Amino acid sequence: MNAELMFVSGMFLASRNSGLLRLGGCSARVSGGVGRAWTGRSRVRMAAEVIDGRLIAGQVREEVSVEVAEYTKQTGKAPGLAVVIVGTRKDSQTYVRNKRRACDKVGIASFLFELPEDVSQGELVKVVDDLNNRNDVHGILIQLPLPEHIQPEEVLDTIRLEKDVDGFHPLNIGRLCMNGREKPLFIPCTPKVNLPNHYMNGDVLAVDYNRYDRMFDRSKLQSNRFAKQLPPARPDFGSHVPPQGCIELLDRSNVPIEGKNAVVLGRSNIVGMPVSMLLMQRNATVTVCHRFTDDLENKVRNADIVVSAVGRAGLVKGDWVKPGAALIDVGINAVDDPSDKRGYRLVGDIEYEAAKERSGWITPVPGGVGPMTIAMLLRNTLEAAKLAMG
Repeated sequence: MNAELMFVSGMFLASRNSGLLRLGGCSARVSGGVGRAWTGRSRVRMAAEVIDGRLIAGQVREEVSVEVAEYTKQTGKAPGLAVVIVGTRKDSQTYVRNKRRACDKVGIASFLFELPEDVSQGELVKVVDDLNNRNDVHGILIQLPLPEHIQPEEVLDTIRLEKDVDGFHPLNIGRLCMNGREKPLFIPCTPKVNLPNHYMNGDVLAVDYNRYDRMFDRSKLQSNRFAKQLPPARPDFGSHVPPQGCIELLDRSNVPIEGKNAVVLGRSNIVGMPVSMLLMQRNATVTVCHRFTDDLENKVRNADIVVSAVGRAGLVKGDWVKPGAALIDVGINAVDDPSDKRGYRLVGDIEYEAAKERSGWITPVPGGVGPMTIAMLLRNTLEAAKLAMG
């Protein structure tokens, strides 16, 4: 919620939750947008509510932990998640380790299958088939990216629909896009997006997500004759970007969706399309923007909700933002920063500081959307286990 307030006798009081703003002897009620109170003096604007992804992810994990304990008590066995990793990429190993640690904390059994870099596609598919038939495995996750000789779509398609906790099965995606049909068993929660930009002549250049839907290999960017050496691999780069988590952040921050104008920047299969479908299902009026969109600034200016998943630092300027809008920044961009010991820092697609002064809600980068990834994966695994109960 965003409000413009009068500064009265050196102080004012505001309550976002109740919507009641108290200023000395006067008050004003705020309802869903911008509230104002006047006493004849200059206005003071409340900064945006920063959506704490870490806090909300922690809440989701706690809820999952309680339900997992109940499920385990009722069935005598814990929900199970199988993670398959091919090769020895350090970043992928870190992601897998984090997922297994999170499973352990909430009581989900995790099974790790490590395959060599030169494993054949047929051998990998055989592993997936075996996991499809295991009663103690309720969810299957293939850690991406896969080696060049393996077609990721063909492998992902072999995961049984009811164990597709990543939500990538064509039937899950198809159901998400169709009204009046069965709902998807799982909504995409962990689409893989590796470092969404690279350096060239010191400038950050956006990579078109639509061209890289197959989860490009970071090493290819490093070998590019134009590219400088990328920063060391770390969990923030290549973190999953959850469409489902974006909606969860909006809901838990009490951001109204129904009837609002929502603008989604990016139309990829892994972020933009699922997010736009989810917003549409919640009765928002959705505009999807991409590299061919004319007058992007005007589209953003009219948006009550903005979800940006482009991978271009500072694409959305602070003065574009509609006062009181909710901003969900999915972008993860590395920009040069000599003051940081790493030589770079992480930023989103939205000019954070400037946008925070105008928006009603905003997610930081890092610490906004990213932490929701594993939390939503845990929830989907629990739901898969419940589904298996019949």
